[in-house]
Amino acid sequence: MNYAVVGGGAIGGTIAFHLARGGHRVRLVDADAAHVAAVRERGLVLRRAGGDERAEVDAATPEEVAPDDETGPLTKVLLCVKAQATATAAAWIAPRLAPGGYVVSVQNGLNEPLIAEHVGRERVIGAFVNLFADVVEPGVIRDGGPGAFVIGELDGSASPRVDHLVADLAPLGAKATGNVLGHLWSKLGFGAMLTATALADAPMADLIDRHRPLMHSLVAEVFAVAGRLGLRLEPFDAFEPAAYLPEAPERVREEATDRLTAWLRTQPKDRSGIWRDIAVRHRPVEVHDHYRAVLAEAEAGQVDTPLLRGVLARLADVEAGRAPMGEEHLAALEDA
Repeated sequence: MNYAVVGGGAIGGTIAFHLARGGHRVRLVDADAAHVAAVRERGLVLRRAGGDERAEVDAATPEEVAPDDETGPLTKVLLCVKAQATATAAAWIAPRLAPGGYVVSVQNGLNEPLIAEHVGRERVIGAFVNLFADVVEPGVIRDGGPGAFVIGELDGSASPRVDHLVADLAPLGAKATGNVLGHLWSKLGFGAMLTATALADAPMADLIDRHRPLMHSLVAEVFAVAGRLGLRLEPFDAFEPAAYLPEAPERVREEATDRLTAWLRTQPKDRSGIWRDIAVRHRPVEVHDHYRAVLAEAEAGQVDTPLLRGVLARLADVEAGRAPMGEEHLAALEDA
C-alpha cells in the first residue's frame, strides 16, 4: 500500500477518498467495524451537493492488520484519529512501521510529541487541516468544501518527503510550510471560539457574532501562551490571528471577526464537530486533549487562562449531562 490512513472519519475519510481518486493505493484503518464493512461493500462515498461520488479503498479494522501483514509494513501513515486516541493508535502503528517509514499527524491539537514517543521524532511530520466534513452514515462522508491544509517538518526544514506528500495531496489544496507549529497554534486560538459555540445549539457564526467580547478574550488567552513560546502565528482561510493579538486595534479585531463570521456562514456545516459529538453522536469530545498542552504551558509561564478553563469545565458538564446545552453558558462566562 502507498498510504495507510489510520482513522477513517471526516478528515481521514476525505483524504483517503482523494488519494484513491488520484490513483494511489490506500488502506483505510478504522475501529468502527460498520464503517469498514460499508467501505468494503460499496466503496468510500463522498457526498456533495451535486451527488455522491465513490472511490474504491481497501478498508480494515486494526485487529485485521497484523504486524507481519501480507501487504507489508506501513510506509506512509496519515494519522487522522481523534486526539484522545493518539496514544493507542501510535502504539499500534509502531510495530507495523517500515524502516524509513513515517507518520503524519493530520489531527487537531498538538499530538506530535506523543506520536514521537512511540516511533521517534525523526519519523513524525506535522500537518494542519481545516476541513469542514462529517461522517453522516457508515461509509459516507459529507464534503464540507475546501479548507486550509499545510504539511511541514517539525524543525521547519524543507524535505523531499514533504514535497511528495504535498504533490499527492494536491487535490485537497495541500501546501508545504516551514512553520507548522504556527499554524497549529493559530488553529488552537480559532478552535477556542468553536469550542465555546458547542455550549449552545445555534450556528457557530451567530454565536461568535453575539458574544464577540468573550470570543476575542478566549483567543487572546491562547495567543498569550503562544507568545510566551515565541511562535509566529499563521493565518488560514478567513481567520487572521494578527487581529487578535493584544496590540491590534479594536477596529481591526472587529473587522476581522466580520470577515470570519461572513465566511462561516458560507460553509455547509454551520455547527462544529464538537457540537456534533455531543448532540448527535453522543461521544466524548477531543478538545480537552487539545488544550491540555496549552493549559500546561500557561501554568508553566504563569499566563492566566480563566475563560478557557471555564469553557472546558462547562463543556465537560454538558457532555456528562450535568448541565443542559444552552446559550446561557456564554452569557455566564461573559458576566464572569
